[in-house]
Amino acid sequence: MSSDLLLHNCSIIDATRADALIGAAVWISDNKIAAVGTETDVRDALGDRRHQVMDLGGRFLSPGLINMHTHLSLSLPGPRGAEIKSMSAPQLVLHMADGAARTLKCGVTTIRCVGEKDHADFPLKASIEAGKLQGPRMFTAGRPICCTGGHGHGSSGGLECDGATGFRQGVRQQIRAGADFVKVMISGGLSGQHEEIDTRQVTRDELEAAITTAHEWGRKITAHAGPAPIIAEAVELGLDCVEHGYQLTDEVTSAMAEKGCALVPTLVVTRCKSFFDELGVPEWMQQRALGAGERHMQSFRSAVAAGVTVMLGSDMPPFWTFEGTSAAVRELEHMSDGALGAKAALAAATIVPAQWLRVDDMLGTVEAGKYADLIVTDGDPSLDTSTYRTLSVVVKDGVIVRDDLSAVYEPEDATV
Repeated sequence: MSSDLLLHNCSIIDATRADALIGAAVWISDNKIAAVGTETDVRDALGDRRHQVMDLGGRFLSPGLINMHTHLSLSLPGPRGAEIKSMSAPQLVLHMADGAARTLKCGVTTIRCVGEKDHADFPLKASIEAGKLQGPRMFTAGRPICCTGGHGHGSSGGLECDGATGFRQGVRQQIRAGADFVKVMISGGLSGQHEEIDTRQVTRDELEAAITTAHEWGRKITAHAGPAPIIAEAVELGLDCVEHGYQLTDEVTSAMAEKGCALVPTLVVTRCKSFFDELGVPEWMQQRALGAGERHMQSFRSAVAAGVTVMLGSDMPPFWTFEGTSAAVRELEHMSDGALGAKAALAAATIVPAQWLRVDDMLGTVEAGKYADLIVTDGDPSLDTSTYRTLSVVVKDGVIVRDDLSAVYEPEDATV
């Protein structure tokens, strides 16, 4: 089979375009985009090269989604979580591999893993990169760093450390294992029974040690964080990103915008009762999470108003079927409806995360020279975020991994 693929009869949209390019086509060669433009221009560029063809029937082609808050080994309190915690190492990797494949097929072509158990994320990432398993591109923090008994010490494989020296060592251990960035838990959260959302869990010395060490090794650092005071301190010390930010204030979001600290709000986790019920999550956690929803949305709106960089991150498994779509799309709908609007939501799910990950030269837009990570929807996602619910085709690295159209064929020659 030829490694060249022509996607034609489509409209192209990404966050860098004011309007969709109508009557367009994309030529993919091997794993990258070779040409983008009008159908005539792209066919001229393709010339007489033998290729496959996919007729998209006038649908919209846009970049694959980038989900910046995932846990492929997530185990919340309750029976489903206990089952995952009890898995052997081989079982855990197989469980995560299944989640990775499902994630890719729901249109999320890149993920940022912000805490996985037992470093199982590293062999999974290597297997996907080697083409042995199907899954999204992975950027991973390894194990999140927390204090003794801190948030995530059991549920998401947190590495317990204490003192500035301990936190430095924890950061270095993750980098030695292959971490692309660092994750630190600096407050309580939704799933810790013996803590509250606003429980401070690091000293200033520990926080400074983690941030400084990550930066010394050329890694960005993000923090699980809920309350404004500890977030303000972390931002002052150079934190690169906040996860959740349940209780932000206008003063703190202004500081975040000024310092260039991003936010991954994960709004869906405080408004997902049916998901909690499905997993058997206990009542104490449901009350804490769902009770935080209104304040959580206020925090998000404050961040958007202040000009904070915001990015898609579901926390829930991105592929999870939830309220008629995937968790990743439902999160993006909350972001769009809550404050962003559809065009900015498109950016928050594509080029903006690519920039944070320092891979915007290869991901995040539909441009020649970039990896062919693309998705197809019936409508224009820059005008209506909910059109992601009509996803029909997913391409990663130039390979069609989901095709609900069944429209690929191998022509006899390039004149077809």
